[in-house]
Amino acid sequence: MNICVYGAASKEIDISFIKDGEHLGSEIAKRKHCLVFGGGNNGMMGAVARGVKKENGKIIGVSPSFFNIDGVIFKNCDEYIFTDTMRERKQIMEEKSDAFIVTPGGIGTFEEFFEILTLRQLNRHNKPIAILNTNDYYSHMISFLNNAAENNFMSKENLELYFLSDNIDAILDYIEHPANRNIDIAKLRNI
Repeated sequence: MNICVYGAASKEIDISFIKDGEHLGSEIAKRKHCLVFGGGNNGMMGAVARGVKKENGKIIGVSPSFFNIDGVIFKNCDEYIFTDTMRERKQIMEEKSDAFIVTPGGIGTFEEFFEILTLRQLNRHNKPIAILNTNDYYSHMISFLNNAAENNFMSKENLELYFLSDNIDAILDYIEHPANRNIDIAKLRNI
């Protein structure tokens, strides 16, 4: 299975996030899955890739060509795809992946999560989405989504389109055996 992992590229994040990223990468490789990611060398992206490589796993990096400068991209990918734009990058990552894991990140990661969640809600894909909630990083975002559902800006069924956990084994178990694969679009869109 090809698992797309979204996450931070920041060099400044706490070591506890980095350790969780490396552990996630190691477990992805131990379970014989391939990592598809944004190709970054730093932050959560680099941590997950290092974890996969440590266990001799396969890695597909996808990055816009303007990131191809020293220190920015992870050099040890088995396959590297350079794109012209960020939009093309996301599309290729989506097409090459069977599942998605969102790790802690910033604006780019939030945007990737909300796009892939929206596409799931619109039934444009039927791939599992999991969120790694290291140090309760995404708890406020989940409260925000719950508030949106409580105020009828989205249906409560949308809250079942992803799985949230701080446990890496639980995340990968969900990815391998997801629930709620059949979607009633009318319920999801409050139609």
